[in-house]
Amino acid sequence: MNSDSQTYKKAGVDIEKGEKFVDWVKKLAEETYTSQVVSGIGGFSGLFKFRDGVLSCACDGVGTKLLIASLYGDFSTVGIDAVAMVVNDLLASGARPLLFLDYVATGKLNINQAKEIMRGIKKGCDLAGCVLLGGETAEMPGMYRKGEWEIVGFGVGEQVKILPGEIKEGDAILGLASSGLHSNGFSLVRKVFLSGLKKEEKKKFLHSFSPFLGKKWGEELLLPTKIYVRSVLPLIESGDIKGIAHITGGGLPGNLSRILPDGLGAEIKKDWEIPIIFKLIQEKGNIQEEEMFKVFNMGVGLVLIVEKDKVREVKEFLEKKKEKTFFLGEIVLGKGVKFS
Repeated sequence: MNSDSQTYKKAGVDIEKGEKFVDWVKKLAEETYTSQVVSGIGGFSGLFKFRDGVLSCACDGVGTKLLIASLYGDFSTVGIDAVAMVVNDLLASGARPLLFLDYVATGKLNINQAKEIMRGIKKGCDLAGCVLLGGETAEMPGMYRKGEWEIVGFGVGEQVKILPGEIKEGDAILGLASSGLHSNGFSLVRKVFLSGLKKEEKKKFLHSFSPFLGKKWGEELLLPTKIYVRSVLPLIESGDIKGIAHITGGGLPGNLSRILPDGLGAEIKKDWEIPIIFKLIQEKGNIQEEEMFKVFNMGVGLVLIVEKDKVREVKEFLEKKKEKTFFLGEIVLGKGVKFS
């Protein structure tokens, strides 16, 4: 690899170290499990038997995308991101989102910014069809610089069908288009575009117009994460979906692998149209293609596994829901995700 190539690790995020820590936490958490735990850490959400049903629980945050929002001066979309990251994980486990709770923290409370964030969270809940039930707003002087925020979401859903189901060789892999970067990879994005710039220079860049994007850089980077619940939930209810992967940190290889059974892998053809923002990041940062696919969603926000004979029916349904859908490949004998 070229020594000048940027990587997520050089930007300060060590995915492998994080995965090792999660493995350690998983063992620790298992010491608390009861017979009510259906599945714990490792899936897109944890499943817990409750009365006659199964609850699905997930937690996630917006991450360093919030630093872009602070510099650009626009917090109107990051609340949607907080909801999306959680409800899409619930959906991937086959659950209908029921309720959402937020944790919002800052050094000194700016009421206007806080209201922007909460309006976004409310809009995200509307899009997902879930209730904003409560949360916590923490004002912690000294913990954050002026204008900086932390936003984390917690969600509970009711299980419609436990996913992944029985995935087999020959099953088809469909991809649903992302709205853009969603909420992952921003440490690398900031390293590529903002590293070495003074604060005012960073603001100037974000407010500058990109002829390639057809909009300001800040507008593109702050596009909210797409919420797939209303489009995909009916397909879970009808039994047409065998598995779902939410493409977040780890990209297609890391997240699709999470739902593949032992002995099976995925063969993906890179023939969908990758949005220009990813090409601009790759060129500016001199980033290897393999690294790009590990860090970013590359235009695919959600992956569905369906039987081959249901591909046309599922695609037509999703397109009626205004979802741009790609045929990505198929399930094969082997291990992991391979690209061709």
